[in-house]
Parts: sequence; structure tokens; C-alpha cells
Amino acid sequence: MASIFAEWRNQSQLLVFREGFSVPPEQLLQGIWQHQRIRCRDLCATDGRRVTVLHPGFLNLEAGPDFRRALIQVGAAKPFECDIEIDVQSAGWRQHGHDTNPAFGGVGLHIVWRAGANGPVGLPVVELKNQLDAPLGQLADALGQSATFPPQNVRGQCAAPLRDLPAAAVADLLGQAAQARLEAKAAALAAVAERGGWEQALWEGLFTALGYKQNSWPMRRLAELLPQLRHGLGQAPEPVVLLARLLGVGGLLPEQLDRDKLTNNYLRTLWDQSWRDRDRLARRILPRGAWTFHELRPANRPERRLALAAHWLAKRDFVAWLDDWICQPQKKPSPAAALLGRLAVSDAYWSRHWTFRSGRFARTHPLMGVGRLHDLAVNILLPWLHARALAAGNDGLAARVGERYFAWPKGQDNSRLRFMRQRLFDGRRMPLRCAALQQGLLQVQADFCNQTNAVCDDCPFPDLVGRYSLEKT
Repeated sequence: MASIFAEWRNQSQLLVFREGFSVPPEQLLQGIWQHQRIRCRDLCATDGRRVTVLHPGFLNLEAGPDFRRALIQVGAAKPFECDIEIDVQSAGWRQHGHDTNPAFGGVGLHIVWRAGANGPVGLPVVELKNQLDAPLGQLADALGQSATFPPQNVRGQCAAPLRDLPAAAVADLLGQAAQARLEAKAAALAAVAERGGWEQALWEGLFTALGYKQNSWPMRRLAELLPQLRHGLGQAPEPVVLLARLLGVGGLLPEQLDRDKLTNNYLRTLWDQSWRDRDRLARRILPRGAWTFHELRPANRPERRLALAAHWLAKRDFVAWLDDWICQPQKKPSPAAALLGRLAVSDAYWSRHWTFRSGRFARTHPLMGVGRLHDLAVNILLPWLHARALAAGNDGLAARVGERYFAWPKGQDNSRLRFMRQRLFDGRRMPLRCAALQQGLLQVQADFCNQTNAVCDDCPFPDLVGRYSLEKT
């Protein structure tokens, strides 16, 4: 049965990739570039200049160019670091809107299967069609089988000395990096607290994290305005009142009714609340252009994030509960389960809608997934509690926060963690048993990988790991 399937598969590939019949999908072209299945020594741009790939860059799994931080030399010019964009045809550059998207401003090389008109102006273009190191069908088969194995060029120079370290020593090293990350995040929150107090620092940290990458700035700005937004609301306002002010000042309230009756009634409630404060807060209203909606997952819409924040703000004892939680001994439910349960929120409207114009869900959806709530706890709440304990000179409480931090269950895997495991551990299975070790891995990236280029020029980390290895063995 297996041999029959293999025969069918080969026949299918021969049909799809027969010369002149079709073009390869962009995903296959990405694999070819990532694994450098090209005639590297003879690679040329369409203008005839020699192209030397010192590093192909790192595959980008989020919005933006296909590869980040490549190291390229074109002709006799000096090598330069740039992003790489891959399209099937040159015209894809304009068809996909790359020419007007600032996220593609760092692209220094355009890779295409077939070159033609309407490509980027001024960028060198490499046409792959006649520069592969094997027939296309063979590459499709090979890359399909090896997709789970990182190419050689993903490995950092630190992979070799890390391979010599026992697993316990690696965990110890990552634990030290995790501690440094906890202290750095605590110091950043303490700096905000010096300006606006500890509660303000907490809300600015939470709001910024709720904005994630795309909308961290406008969310942080709304947090900065919270003293004015909460003015006159008393100790325990209704979440819808807080949300009306947040959406109004955020410039996120629609100006017209929707066709859905439930949404229309909900909007009228928000408008009635927002308009009462419009004149007082008019100068604070953010332009809608401050927000990013392009390629934003519906679940991450800022309206839903603000609805979640409004529920937290409406909890009169939100901060007091955190203070009590960190002082309580571990019991059932676990500290993590208790905190996540406290952060989880259900909203009559937003648990069943992505936006004001989306249809109503048949079942409820959380305003934030468990994975992101885990991230908030590790990146904001625990560092905030740690900073307060240090500021108060309470070493015992600081130690308690550290215990919770290193006992916190590991979070969901993501592209950054997978990249760092490939970069440092060369595809070896290296279990990260808790969230702190994941944080340590990200701190290594921030302190070392992000400070050098793709080929690790002048990075001190490999040498430091080598010395550490000698001490541990």
C-alpha cells in the first residue's frame, strides 16, 4: 500500500511540476530559499550581478517579509543585512501591496520564480527558475520530507558548545537568564511607578501587553489616560461605562448603526455613555489611524482587548486580590489556576462577537486565550509583584514571587521559542519544563542573538558558553 501511495505522489508531482505546465507555490519557493537549494556559487541577479548569500535570513512566520535579517552581497559591494521577500512573479510585489507597506521597507532582495514587469524599483531581483541545484519535482519531494528539520544555516555558533553541556547545566544557564529577565521587567515597571504610582504601572504594563505587537502603543496611551478616563466613576463602575470611555477616546466607536438589532442596542448604550464625556476628553481622542488592523487576528481586535481591560478595571479589589494571592501558601487550586481564573472574563456581547459588524457566534469565545493569560502573568503580573517587594525591602516576599515565577507552568509554544531552540540546540530535544526556562531562552535572544547578525559575527555568547562548559564538566 505504501509503495502505491509513493507512486501516486511521484506521478502527481511530475504532473504539477512538468516544465511549462505550472509554477511552484510560494511555500515551496520559501523552502528552496531557506535550505539554499540553489546554485550558490553561480547565483546572479537579473541585471547580471553576482549575488552571494552569506546567510539567507530567518523565516518569518508573522506579517511582513518572508525572511528577516539575511546577509547578502551583490556584485563587488559590501555585504549588507536586509529582509528578503519571495513571490512567484515580479508583479506580486505590487499586487500584494508590498510597494506601499512600510513593513517591507527593509527588503533588500526580491526572490521570484519568474522575473517580469511591475516588480520593486531599485531592488536586485533573483530569478530562481534556472538557478536550482536539482529538478523542481525532486526538490518538492526532498523539502516535503525534511520540513521538520532545520537547515544548517539556522544553527548559531553557540550550538556546538551548548551541545557539550549536560541538560542540568543548560537548565541552570537558562534559569539565570530567566532571573535576569524577571529583574529587567521589574525594573521597567518600577520606573513607571516612580512617575505614576504602582497601580498605574500595573495598568500600563497590562494594557501594553494587551496590544501585543501591532497595537502596543495606542493601548499604552489609553492606560496613561486612565486617571482622566476613570474620573468621577467611583470605586466599582460598570464595565460597559469604562469600555465606552476607552472606545470613545480610542477612536474605536462606530459612527453608524449596524443592521443587527443586538449590536444596535449595545452601541446606543456605549454612545450614551461616551457622549457625556466627549467634550471633556475631546483633545485626548486617538485617530483611528493609530491602530493596526491589517492581518490582525479577529480574536485580537483592540475592541475585545479593551472589553477585557474594562472588566478588570471594574473589579474594585483587583490589586488587593493580587497582593493577597502572592502571600497565600500554595494550595488547590494551584496558584497559576487561581490567577488565571481571576483573569478570565465572560462578556455578554464580546464573548460572542469579533467586531461590531461581525455575526453572533453560536457559542462563546474567551476574550483572551489561556496561553496569552499565561504570558501576562509571567511578563507583567509577577514582575510587577517582584518590583513592589524589592521597593518595599521585603526580601521574603521577593523570594516568594521568585518561587512562583520558577514554578509557573510552561506556556504555549510559539515561533520565537521554536526559532531559538533550533538556533541554540541544533534540533536536539531540549525540554523547557517551566515558563521561566522559556523566558530564559527569550532573554538569550534579546541579549545576544538580537545584537549580532545572522552569522553571529562578534557575538560573545558562544565563547561564554564554552567557558561555562569547562567549569561544569
